[in-house]
Amino acid sequence: MRFLHTSDLHIGKRVNGFSMLEDQREILRQIAALAVSEGCGGILLAGDIYDRPSPGAEAVALFDEFLCRLASAGIRVFAISGNHDSPERVAYLGELLEKSGVTVSRKFDGTLQKVALEDEHGRLNIYLLPYVKASIVRRFFPEQEIETCEDAIRAILEREPLELGARNILVCHQFITGAEPGGSEELTVGGLDNISADLLDCFDYVALGHIHGAQKIKRETLRYSGSPLKYSFSEANHVKSVVIVDCNEMGCVEVKKVPLALPRDMREVKGTMEELLAHPRTADYVRVVLTDEEVLPDARFALLLNFPNMMRFAVENSRTKTELEIAPLDLAEEKTPIELFKEFYCMQNGGVEPDERRMSIVKAILEDLQEEDK
Repeated sequence: MRFLHTSDLHIGKRVNGFSMLEDQREILRQIAALAVSEGCGGILLAGDIYDRPSPGAEAVALFDEFLCRLASAGIRVFAISGNHDSPERVAYLGELLEKSGVTVSRKFDGTLQKVALEDEHGRLNIYLLPYVKASIVRRFFPEQEIETCEDAIRAILEREPLELGARNILVCHQFITGAEPGGSEELTVGGLDNISADLLDCFDYVALGHIHGAQKIKRETLRYSGSPLKYSFSEANHVKSVVIVDCNEMGCVEVKKVPLALPRDMREVKGTMEELLAHPRTADYVRVVLTDEEVLPDARFALLLNFPNMMRFAVENSRTKTELEIAPLDLAEEKTPIELFKEFYCMQNGGVEPDERRMSIVKAILEDLQEEDK
């Protein structure tokens, strides 16, 4: 049986003020088309379906569109909630969805949810484990001392022995020790969220979510698929992909990564004002780094002509190496003149804010201008 493994869709996410919804619509169409062209019988969706527990109507509609496209192609879906999701919302209408071939994780109830399948090689079990914390699991195991996520996962697995003689897949959204974070994930300081990969050795394949960079841990069949889109400039060098998993006869699992074609890339562009103005116009999400010694007051706005999706703006020269986030133009227009002045002053002076004397001068000038307009 062949599966497509993906995770961390974060539907409805905004990055530096930019909605990612249209990019997500395109990448989900691409993933569904890949599942069909690769002959997948199912999709393993390892958590963080949405970017927040209460997703907007557009985000919910987009996920519904994705599920309907898969269901119409006869592709089953096995999805779990991640740390960004509401377990209750993901589980909503679960029994009804099951009739359309969509299995979603229940709110954790102390047991490991199992779906049993059959193919030409015999029994294949898919276990769904939504994102859990030690505090959530502890209430179901009062007789055990559970302080960390590793304690919690161990308790769950010990209570639910796997079926011998069958192939077993786990869909899980946790941080496995040894994984390399991409920079935009939410991780707990101190390692309390860490889980040893050894705990999961009993599974033939582990479909992981939570880390945005695609990677394997210890073995080829213990994998993070990574997010399908770049959600941070720390992910600029990632090659986004999905994983195709072939579960053949017992002990024979084959995996391959299939790269995705991003609607818009996320990258850094660096140079002088002259070089940047000569740069071909691009719709990519960019962090622009200006290296001129003297920066024109309207520099970042002039650069919007070539970089309409500029997410960040930085000045790097002998006087300053300060990075400033830039909001979309419509948000910048909502700022007061005082806020815009402070932002510009910081950019020109290494992040140092203007003192009270300078602020008083600017406020006096603005007041004079307002009087002239009356």
